[in-house]
Amino acid sequence: MEMPPGSEQVHSAEFYTRLLRDIMESGISFDSLCFKDASGTSHPRKVYETIVGARKLLGETTKIVFHTHDTAGTGTLAYMSAIEAGVDQIDLSLAPCSGGTCQPDIITIWHALRGTDYDLGVDIQKVIKLEELFKQAMKDYPLLPEAGRIEPLIPFFPLPGGALSANMQMLRDNGLMDKYPEIIAAMGEAVVKGGFGTSVTPVSQFYFQQAYNNVMLGPWKEIAEGYGKMVLGYFGKTPSEPDPAIVQLASNQLGLAPTKESPRVINDRDPSKGSAPACRLLAQEGLPATDENIFIVATCKEKGILFLKGLAPQRLAKNPQTSIPKPKASGSQAVTVTINNRSYGVEFSSPDTVSVNGITYAVNVKEGIDFEAIARTVTLPKSEESAGVAEIRSIDSPLAGFISKMNKKNGDKVAIGETILIVETMGMSVPVNANLSGVIVEVLTSKGEAIEQGQGIARISTLSHGSKETVSHARDSTTREVGDKTALVSPSPGIVLRIYKSPGEMVRMGESVLVLEAMKMETPISSTQDGIVDRLLVRLGDQVKAGQNLVLLSPGEGV
Repeated sequence: MEMPPGSEQVHSAEFYTRLLRDIMESGISFDSLCFKDASGTSHPRKVYETIVGARKLLGETTKIVFHTHDTAGTGTLAYMSAIEAGVDQIDLSLAPCSGGTCQPDIITIWHALRGTDYDLGVDIQKVIKLEELFKQAMKDYPLLPEAGRIEPLIPFFPLPGGALSANMQMLRDNGLMDKYPEIIAAMGEAVVKGGFGTSVTPVSQFYFQQAYNNVMLGPWKEIAEGYGKMVLGYFGKTPSEPDPAIVQLASNQLGLAPTKESPRVINDRDPSKGSAPACRLLAQEGLPATDENIFIVATCKEKGILFLKGLAPQRLAKNPQTSIPKPKASGSQAVTVTINNRSYGVEFSSPDTVSVNGITYAVNVKEGIDFEAIARTVTLPKSEESAGVAEIRSIDSPLAGFISKMNKKNGDKVAIGETILIVETMGMSVPVNANLSGVIVEVLTSKGEAIEQGQGIARISTLSHGSKETVSHARDSTTREVGDKTALVSPSPGIVLRIYKSPGEMVRMGESVLVLEAMKMETPISSTQDGIVDRLLVRLGDQVKAGQNLVLLSPGEGV
């Protein structure tokens, strides 16, 4: 990949040939080698010099492959340089998916090679026919506008083609496209200060997440977990040393010390990684422990389970149909009601019967709003000091994404600050916590479902205008260091009412681990960091004292 202008000393042709020499001297055997420019930013001269240097080291028998994208508009020139340098294989694509963030088109390269000593060895008329058929097959699917577009600024923020289009779509989904120029401008700084790690998955996402945080939260106010671990050395050595100030920030925020230890050794020591915990999770979900399933769950954790159970959100959708369905021929009245972006099919089949999304209910409809009847229906258990007034209120999702975990169901009690669910968005897991207390009347979403920003996730029966003792409140979590682990400490005496986590499970910053109850109040105890639950120090029903250690957390990624 190319580096932002001014940093040409890293990822040069000499850098790549030196790495190849190190691989050869290590004794690793191989019969082919691929140079992959995922961002499509390496300039043609560097491509030529790198392939020439590799050919000198490898001789004529080892196959050399070059892969690039046309994101910067230089893909054809880069391929021509690679061919002239002695490459054996290049990767191409078919319209309408060729060009832009994908590879150059077969027909384009066929044309570029005319009059030279090289040929693709294809029947170009058959390729033309194939592209016609492919265009016809793809006509029902939306193509992202940036996918087929050249981005001349990409050398300033080396982002792979797939990541560029995917991240722009996530910004679009979250209504943040106006922030795109600022985030892109911040990426260059994230690359330079991060030690110039090669911008391919997942490092490219680390850069984007850090740039996103720098724009949305303020420059270097919050270090993204992946980016922070990279600069601290937990994924290996970066091509150059990261900025010392950023390393210190990452260490302070993540609670991790810099390391030069091998990532393999670190991972082997982590009990939450490997096939054994993956097999346990598969068994819990009733899924077979095949090699493929173990790999999926070991690498993707809960998202892997969603995928295997067919609950993963559909990322690819067909273009909407323009035909209008014919009205249903029946004597009943039917309407579609949309509340907080969630639609309900409502059909009145008789004066005292209504069907909502296929479920039939008995109804009694009267004009006007009977506030006393509503209050009688939804009143919560009354406080001895002040009954308060009950009302139904909605909790909305603050962002778009898909639901990776549900903590609550209909009928559950919930306290202010308690985690209702986890949303996966922009490559991050975000706990969505309640901003009020009460009883969940209806959960409006489910695990694996895609949601929009502002969409209702739950309806809660809550007390308003009551004395403060009738309303549950969250307390800021306090912690203390216990060796190399962090203990979540009880802020007050109470009884352990609910426990959400088990040893080995991953927990996100702000996510509820357990709930205490005292003086008619429920206090969620939420994690102050990303990590894994090392040990639960209490059980359901235990009486705890103020200042007592409740949970031990350790850094890492849980199951």
